[in-house]
Amino acid sequence: MEGALLGAFMIAACGFATLLEHPASPVHRALPDGNLRRILMGLAMGVTAVGLIRSPWGQQSGAHMNPSLTLAFFRLGKVERADAVGYVVGQFAGGIAGVLVVRTTLGMLAAHPAVRFAATMPGVPGTGMAFVSELAISFLLMAVVLTASNSPRLARYTPLLAGMLVATYIAVEAPISGMSMNPARSFASALAAWQWRALWIYFTAPPVGMLLAAEVYVALHGAHRVLCAKLNHHTVRRCIFRCRFGSLGAA
Repeated sequence: MEGALLGAFMIAACGFATLLEHPASPVHRALPDGNLRRILMGLAMGVTAVGLIRSPWGQQSGAHMNPSLTLAFFRLGKVERADAVGYVVGQFAGGIAGVLVVRTTLGMLAAHPAVRFAATMPGVPGTGMAFVSELAISFLLMAVVLTASNSPRLARYTPLLAGMLVATYIAVEAPISGMSMNPARSFASALAAWQWRALWIYFTAPPVGMLLAAEVYVALHGAHRVLCAKLNHHTVRRCIFRCRFGSLGAA
């Protein structure tokens, strides 16, 4: 399920990137303003993220879709070691499979230099700023997820808040680092585009940022306040995590 969710996310990312950025696309021609196209890309991917989190499989797996997120929840003691390994393997495999589907269906359209299978690369500010930016946005996403998902009042809005951050990051932060927060997502695009420049950023900054957010949350609230590892717990579907969501009246 985790693999399929990230695979679907990658298909959407490459598809929307092709539609908005390929020079031959009628949408690209109709929207010459790059900032506007980036805002639309953000909205499209934000809605995609919310839809996947709230989907039946997202409700079942918890919809991490990101090794950094899984690693942070593992550090917080909510995910068994074997499950964490399985999630990360599934996420990488699913991301690669999703991009391969795009390569098979869209071919050279998605491979165009303006699209490059939605590859994440540092922008004009350089690799240093890209690293700092990836760390910061990953920290904020994890902080918001932990704060919202562990609050009886806010828990049901966690998918929406995550989607809003994804949309905002793409619209605002993408020119700095390409907006990844996700090693599996970046690796999948890099493999299809054969574009390996500064890939190390996306394997280091996102997990460090999310682990830092986890440490800060525990320092402020205590480990007992981490109820579960699901982004959407308003579901009757079985939970495989060390779940305490219902016990504190948060269901």
